[in-house]
Amino acid sequence: MSDYILTYTKIKFFPLEPVQEDIKIEDIAHSLSLMTRANGHCSHFYSVAQHSIHCYNEAKNRGYSERVQLGCLLHDASESYISDLTRPVKRNLPQYFAIEEKLQSIIYDRFGLGDLHDEERKQIENVDDTLLHYEFEELMDFPIFESPPDSR
Repeated sequence: MSDYILTYTKIKFFPLEPVQEDIKIEDIAHSLSLMTRANGHCSHFYSVAQHSIHCYNEAKNRGYSERVQLGCLLHDASESYISDLTRPVKRNLPQYFAIEEKLQSIIYDRFGLGDLHDEERKQIENVDDTLLHYEFEELMDFPIFESPPDSR
């Protein structure tokens, strides 16, 4: 077998050599709806897609720009093509970071977000961390951070 995955829409997708035109929102949505957060260790099924929608809603409630809202919705989209690793493992695999970053960048380009500024990226990251905090508190009864991230 070659170095591709077959997506939900039957695209032969090459994760290490991604082609922007092969990125389909249907593939992202379908895949992320079946992937669990926290590597499946939550008290009940909670998908990456649910997390992404909650991130989008949080950004909207904070009054962030539509670009940041879309960035929050798509911030984990690369996982639909390369899966995800837990943070402790990911930190020790720098090559994974490079693959993930390249793919996520192409996904952002595909949906018009290739020019996100540093401040917009920080807003997306803060929303993600905030949701991570509350997800762990609610779904695992475990405070992952001593206090919630600052939501400014």
